[in-house]
Amino acid sequence: MSGELSYLGVSLSRPRVAFFELTSCEGCQLQIFNKEATLIDFLSLVEPVNFREVMDEKSNDYQIAFVEGAVTRQDEVVKLQKIRENAEILVALGSCACFGGVAQLKNRFNDMEWVKKEVYGDYPIDTQQARPLSAEVKVDLEIYGCPIKKEEVERIVVDLLVGKAITHPKYPVCMECKANENICLFDLGEPCLGPVTRGGCDSWCPNSRMGCWGCRGPAEAANMDQMIKIMARHGISRETMLDRLECFGGFAGYVEEMRTDETNEDIQGNSE
Repeated sequence: MSGELSYLGVSLSRPRVAFFELTSCEGCQLQIFNKEATLIDFLSLVEPVNFREVMDEKSNDYQIAFVEGAVTRQDEVVKLQKIRENAEILVALGSCACFGGVAQLKNRFNDMEWVKKEVYGDYPIDTQQARPLSAEVKVDLEIYGCPIKKEEVERIVVDLLVGKAITHPKYPVCMECKANENICLFDLGEPCLGPVTRGGCDSWCPNSRMGCWGCRGPAEAANMDQMIKIMARHGISRETMLDRLECFGGFAGYVEEMRTDETNEDIQGNSE
């Protein structure tokens, strides 16, 4: 590439970046190359040096590491620690990396030996409770979603290069859903976590008439009490709401509190 790289007149370096995966479907990495219209512009900003999905060359000389997936094995812990040592900036890419993702659903059984027996039978397999990257190493930046949204990654990379503060929306998905003039899915009888889920996806799922599953985690000051009331008013069971809240792991703290409250209510009801 000839000439000095710049953005809006600001001189830019072209950082070396690497992409890695732990326990995941690798869908977030595929998203990076899934939008060909802006791919050349994106690649003009960064220099990929390690990206198994799309290139054979490999180098451990990188500045920014994007890591997809949850930590579920000891060898992944070792791999992640080495990535952390090499990277100036480590980015958790997608819901699995940020919260544990769908893989963390097995954690609620609280018995990994039983889980391994049920899933793998007598075949020996090394698997542990699914954990986000931050449970093992320092994470500098999180990019939410299942999968991530390419436009958001592009915005964040540009902000990184120009030294701009990285921000995530504080408002819930409902704000974007209303701006997109969608029919409220509650009025169609569909459960939706849009009122409490962090925005930034442009109401991706509700745009397709599918209720939000909370893959981006809780919005700032998420009002869970009001969420419970909304669900009940539309005839949606508490268990259905909890199933959605548990799906990606971002609402783990809320779910634990709600299940504790539910248990205490049952105990109190039985004692009366």
